[in-house]
Amino acid sequence: MTTDILKAVDLTKAYGSIAVLKSVGITMKRGETHAVIGPNGAGKTTLFKILSGEVPADQGTIEISGRRVEHLDGFKRVRMGVGRTFQVARVLNEVTVLENMIVAIEAKQRQTGEISCLSLRINPSAHTLNAANAQLASMNLQEVSNVIAGSLAYGDRKRLELSMSLALRPELLMLDEPMAGMSPADRLAAVETIRDVVRKHSISVLLTEHDMDVVFALADRVTVLNYGEVIASGSPEQVRADPRVRDVYLGHEAQHA
Repeated sequence: MTTDILKAVDLTKAYGSIAVLKSVGITMKRGETHAVIGPNGAGKTTLFKILSGEVPADQGTIEISGRRVEHLDGFKRVRMGVGRTFQVARVLNEVTVLENMIVAIEAKQRQTGEISCLSLRINPSAHTLNAANAQLASMNLQEVSNVIAGSLAYGDRKRLELSMSLALRPELLMLDEPMAGMSPADRLAAVETIRDVVRKHSISVLLTEHDMDVVFALADRVTVLNYGEVIASGSPEQVRADPRVRDVYLGHEAQHA
């Protein structure tokens, strides 16, 4: 089995005359946490959409676990073990927080054959219920477990979406600004939860995030985009010390901290 969970080469995307990505490449080892950072409009979300199969690249190749996937639909990449959160939290707004978590855990159980693919359970097993409550507790969501998800504050919806994604135990988890809208205390809890799940289940994580404290707390490697181009890639220490990165992004962020 290849040691690379993800290898993308020469990804290019334009909308009309606007070039959003320009020959972008990124490689991730299994179990690695890799952050993609850059100013607004740098192309980070477009890169995520292409990698997850939401939109096609104009050119370039993508391999997941050594298999070419650039022509595969997003749902087929999900079956290969790719999970994703979004800039705008996507949860089941009409049901409770706990029921959202049960849906995520039962989806994983169907994937592993623990329950039937045709099962549409209304009353989850004790095992599923315990797992759902434990997952909510890990993100400090147990106090709102019976609240309808659509009525949650935005930061709480983001925590729920992240918790559901972690419960699915994907091989490659793509987190698009996972900490947006969270309080500082919630961000700290989320960082610890991601670290714990990555360590226990060897999940590979690709994330975009504007909070540099989160990036440098989680990332093994960092890639920096600016106007659709990779301007730096390396360890957090290498990227932090890069004069061009400090000029176009980190220095700007510090000025607005």
